[in-house]
Amino acid sequence: MMFVESVVRWGTWSILLQFGLGVSAGSCPSRCACRPEVREVICSGKYLNSVPEGFSNDARRLDLSRNKIKTVGRRQFSGLVQLQDLDLSDNLISMIEVEAFLGLKNLKTLRIKNNRLKILPVGVFSGLYSLRLLDLSQNEILVFLDYTFKEVANLQTLEAGENDLVFISQRAFFGLQNLQELNLDRSNLTSIPTEALTQLQSLTVIRMFRLTISSLPNNAFRRLPRLRTLQILNWPALDTIASNSLIGLNLTSLTISSCNLTAVPYAALRHLVYLRFLDLSYNPITVIQGNLLGDLLRLQELHLAGASLLRIEPGAFKGLSFFRMLNVTSNMLTTLEESAFHSVGNLQVLRLDGNPLACDCRLLWVMRRRQRLNFDGHQPTCSSPDAVQQREFRDFSEKELVRLFTCRPARIMDRRPQEARVEEGTTVLFSCKADGDPFPTITWISSHKNTVSPTGRIRVLPNGTLEVRFAQVQDSGTYQCLAVNAAGNDSMSVGLYVKGVPRNKTTPFFLEESWVEPPDLQNANSSAQMAKPYPFDAKTLIIATTMGFLSFLSSVAICFVFMFFWSQSKGQIKHTATIDFVPRSSVGGGGDGADGGRFTMKLI
Repeated sequence: MMFVESVVRWGTWSILLQFGLGVSAGSCPSRCACRPEVREVICSGKYLNSVPEGFSNDARRLDLSRNKIKTVGRRQFSGLVQLQDLDLSDNLISMIEVEAFLGLKNLKTLRIKNNRLKILPVGVFSGLYSLRLLDLSQNEILVFLDYTFKEVANLQTLEAGENDLVFISQRAFFGLQNLQELNLDRSNLTSIPTEALTQLQSLTVIRMFRLTISSLPNNAFRRLPRLRTLQILNWPALDTIASNSLIGLNLTSLTISSCNLTAVPYAALRHLVYLRFLDLSYNPITVIQGNLLGDLLRLQELHLAGASLLRIEPGAFKGLSFFRMLNVTSNMLTTLEESAFHSVGNLQVLRLDGNPLACDCRLLWVMRRRQRLNFDGHQPTCSSPDAVQQREFRDFSEKELVRLFTCRPARIMDRRPQEARVEEGTTVLFSCKADGDPFPTITWISSHKNTVSPTGRIRVLPNGTLEVRFAQVQDSGTYQCLAVNAAGNDSMSVGLYVKGVPRNKTTPFFLEESWVEPPDLQNANSSAQMAKPYPFDAKTLIIATTMGFLSFLSSVAICFVFMFFWSQSKGQIKHTATIDFVPRSSVGGGGDGADGGRFTMKLI
């Protein structure tokens, strides 16, 4: 028995080597723990100042984390041909020499997390043909140079977060044709490294947390056909997402959370027809508008927790036939109407807790399905009316629903006729006050059958009053006020008649008592205001030119007639005539302008 214990104690390595389970005797460095049965060497937390020697050639895992190693020299691990996992995390490494890992042809995982690296020389990863995971996070790396990772062609996951990155060169990721997951968290990047990312044709997941980028430009993630998951978290400056920023992507999962978006980026999302999971939580978004998410045909989950939601409009999820989960916890919603959904029968999970819910007829559909709906362990609670305040949905019996979850139809309070006859340019106000439970919304329909907006010359004020500023003749007509809530609606009409005002004292006629300006008058005024740019027209110019030319020809003809008679009186003589015509310059000083030119005739 003592003999066996002696063998175990002093001859472990020789026995394990004989059975192919371990390494040769004396191959475990001091201050390290070796586990030959799994071929591990654990040197973690041993206060080592440098990489020790004497490792077994058969070691598959080497843990050198939590030491004080400062430098990794060239071919530091060249003898460990079987090594698959190397951990250098939590050291003081500030320099790794070129070819430091040469010879580790079977290494699959390399962790250099939480060190003091500032730059990675090209060639530092030479020989790592089998590497699958590289963790460089929590260092002080400033830049990724061209071709830094070209020799780790089989790398699948790159953890590069929590560095001081200010720039990623366009060819930094050259050669990473098999990279599937990239993490770029908490860096000093000021823009998306679009050109560098285009090298990653096999990329399926990008995680970018805690950055200071303020906008996603068009084509920010172009030429990434296999990208399925994009996670953007905690970008407090991000408030702009261009309409084509995500174009060309086939995402199934998109997270843009804890940013500064004030509205759902509908234009950017409309291209993502394969999207199933969308998380826009913790953005100051106030409304989910109706009929704008219909292009996301496959969407199954929407998370908008911790935002500033005030309402979800009817038809918000119209066309989403696969929609099964809505998470709007911790917002400012008072209700969620059934009309917001394409089909409430498909809805499986609903998170409404943390909202000031008004338990009335609008939430009756939720109450009737509360046994089938999954509230994910968080029961919604009523905030109003007083009779049901602080009661959870599960506390209500079926008999109480009809009596407590009721609404009072909208009713316009003052229905006295309102009619205004004013002159053009006058500002007119029409009042429309309504009552109901829930409080109704006020909508005005113009005389042209259009909905009046809260902005513009004709607008609806916050209190429901219709304001027509600087009334024009064309504003004349009947306007309709609609008061609407979940229980019903009410309406009333008002009349506006605007009298035209004369615009020109030279107008040939004006019907003083008329309320509409004649169309002919408007045309006359418009024509009168159009001044001609020149004192004469083209016809006058042609006539003047023609008369001047005829005058010139007449003078020449008279001269020839005079020559003819003069020559006849002299008999048969040879004569020569020279005629010069010098027109008056239009630029220079032409005298008093009385003569059109100078005519000279010489007879020889």
